[in-house]
This record gives sequence, structure tokens and C-alpha cells, in this order.
Amino acid sequence: MGSNKGITLIELLVVILIVGILAAIAIPGYTGYMQRARRADAKVALEQVRAAQEMWRAERGTYAIDGGGNTAETRLQTTMGAPATTINIYYTWSFTTKTTTLFTGQAVPTGSQATDSGGTLFIDQNGTKWSVRGGITYTYPDPNCGWSK
Repeated sequence: MGSNKGITLIELLVVILIVGILAAIAIPGYTGYMQRARRADAKVALEQVRAAQEMWRAERGTYAIDGGGNTAETRLQTTMGAPATTINIYYTWSFTTKTTTLFTGQAVPTGSQATDSGGTLFIDQNGTKWSVRGGITYTYPDPNCGWSK
């Protein structure tokens, strides 16, 4: 009598089922990890923007504003080393307020990151941090704030 050297259809289906279960568990965890990592990049970029504004103010007495044919964002990038306005293609930063005495920077999630539970991140001249998600504002260190996640 000869022995079978192949696999049966049932064995193949069991292997496919096991791989499917592992994928169903791993993929959401990986997606959440990647969103948190991208959000961390956005937080770092906003902190760098705040530092660039403080350096500008230390040298010139006011915060950077639009002028000289450039936006405040561009002026900080070219003179103070602020990060590019596109952060890891999943966030973009800009100013919502930019006067000589006040500024508010924001990092808006884009693309697949737009569903991120951290929402849009904000920072101002005082270092106050908050996020807006679903029309609700959360101030750091609230655990629902995007800066806390």
C-alpha cells in the first residue's frame, strides 16, 4: 500500500482559516499603531513650528507673519528650519492665527489618516495644546485629546 504525500482540501481550508483569523487580529492593531506613529510625527512638527516661531521672535521681536512675498509658514521654513507643511503625507500643518503677538498652529490629518481618533491638533504661542474631533474640542491633558493619545 502506498502512502499519500499531498494535503487534503480540508487541511488546506484549515490553514487558510487560521491565516485569515491571524490577519483579522493583526491588521487592525497594525493600522492603529501606524496612526499613532503618524500622529506622533505631527506632534513633533508642531513643537518644531512653535520653537521656530520663538526663535523668530527672539531675533526680530515679533512672531513671523505673512510678508515679503512669503507666508509665515514659508518664512519659518527657510530661515528657522521649521518642517515642511506636509508631514509624512498624512498631516499638513499651517497657522490658523498669525499676528505679531499671537499664533496658532494646526496639524490636519489627511488621506487615510483623516479617520484618526486624534483629530486635528493645535498649539499656540503659550504652548497650550488641544485637538478637535467631531466638532468637539479636547484640551491636553484630557485623555480624549489627540495630544494625549
